[in-house]
Amino acid sequence: MNKVQMVGRLTKDPILTFSQGAGMAITKLSVAVNRRFKKEGQPDADFFNATQFGKGAEATANYMTKGSLISLSGSLQTGSYVNKEGNKVYTTDVIADEVNFLEKKGEKTENSQDSQRENSLLHVEEVDSSDIPF
Repeated sequence: MNKVQMVGRLTKDPILTFSQGAGMAITKLSVAVNRRFKKEGQPDADFFNATQFGKGAEATANYMTKGSLISLSGSLQTGSYVNKEGNKVYTTDVIADEVNFLEKKGEKTENSQDSQRENSLLHVEEVDSSDIPF
């Protein structure tokens, strides 16, 4: 069985193209996935390239940007090419069947400017406990 699932952040904006002829949407993604820990509590990450096809590919390109948190599932696909120096380079890519958006567009972290602005607009008023009906 060839199945992979991951949660990570986009390392750059998704790249949307359309195939010639059929015009199918193709989105290329680069995802950083955290490892548990490297050494002495230092975080480490693995970087994966992924490709998504169809309507979902268009949605990902339109609504996700660099730094967005996503989850994806799909399969691994290996390939190779010859680089400019004439060396054969092997690749492993994720073919994404499903991509889920785990943050709203532009929302980076819990401490983003938007959430700080929302928190500053929140007004808290003390209530006398005798006013509570239960």
